[in-house]
Amino acid sequence: MSTPLHGLKVLDLSRVLAGPFAGRMLSDLGADVVKLEPPDGDLTRLWGLKVAGIAGYYFQHNAGKRNISGDLKVPAGVTLARQLAARADILIENFRPGVMDRLGLDYRTLAADNPGLIMLSISGFGADGPESGRAAYAPIIHAETGLVDGQARRTALGGGEPTAPVELVTSMADTNAGLHGLVAVLAALHQRHGTGLGQHIDLAMVDATLVTDDRIHYFLDDVADELPLNAEVWETAAGALMISADFRHVWKQLVRICGLEDPTPPGTELAEKIRIRRRAAWQFFNGTLTNRADVIAALERMNLAWGDVRTRQEARSLPTVVHRGSIAEVDDRAGGTRPVPQTPYRMSGAETGIRGGAPHLGEHNRAVLRDWLGLDDSGIDAFAEVMHAEEPSTGASS
Repeated sequence: MSTPLHGLKVLDLSRVLAGPFAGRMLSDLGADVVKLEPPDGDLTRLWGLKVAGIAGYYFQHNAGKRNISGDLKVPAGVTLARQLAARADILIENFRPGVMDRLGLDYRTLAADNPGLIMLSISGFGADGPESGRAAYAPIIHAETGLVDGQARRTALGGGEPTAPVELVTSMADTNAGLHGLVAVLAALHQRHGTGLGQHIDLAMVDATLVTDDRIHYFLDDVADELPLNAEVWETAAGALMISADFRHVWKQLVRICGLEDPTPPGTELAEKIRIRRRAAWQFFNGTLTNRADVIAALERMNLAWGDVRTRQEARSLPTVVHRGSIAEVDDRAGGTRPVPQTPYRMSGAETGIRGGAPHLGEHNRAVLRDWLGLDDSGIDAFAEVMHAEEPSTGASS
């Protein structure tokens, strides 16, 4: 089977996560993704365990891409980027708004050379407006859109005290922006089939985060006090379990299915009633039930969705992850393999998946210039001063 995006050329000028993640997904779907990286490399080449000189964070989000290293701070480097963009179907960038214009790589200029080009620009606060010039990584967007505050206040929904605000454990704003960017790019490709023309996609991380927040309607409608706590971690005789249900439903099921009696006397104030019922539920899961098998059986009888609270290391052994090959073993560029999350796209009529390890800096300088620009050795040598390449190393380091 062929890959869904076979033959598409993607020029990836992006750094860190939102853009590189979109590029990684396009590569998994079969596009030829070429990452154009500055001589000092993407910052994420410093993050995580290095194997063969390639850090884990960079490896995860750039697996399957090809790489050329060019200096956009000099005119010849910009000329190289412009020539590559003239042959690309898609260009991804996540510089601050205005940078591409200053480089002479704005969409109007590039589209004059390549009217079919689709350019995805991801920024924190959009291409224009009062905050467009702000630096924005995922934690900033998490804070500004209420996710950090909402997480801190979450325990209060269960009767506890709000916790101190802390950053989320995953860069949700970046990956959301990358995925929404991917959707927009594929829609633009579909439209191009009819018009022959590309377009510029202005994607703000703020927008992507707000539209993906399934509970923001409580706050937009000013009924946040009605926000349900519909998933909680319970300490049980089976260990820590996430139970995905509002406590009101859990309690009704405990009474109806498991025969618990309501210990609250008539006229009890609501807050005290909740506290007493929660205590009774805890005693049921930790006293009446004394082993894992009984806890799980009770949850299944009540038709409550549950999950073990696993570490990220333990998640790899989840039966579904093992069955689906959700963690792939990829060439580590040092004679072995390295675990990397596999593509989530499984198709009946097309081949998808990680297509190889992440590239060394400048590894494909000459190959890409031959393949995309049709240059011979002398033509490639004309760009020698703006292209750089690192020497591949072997072994692992932190």
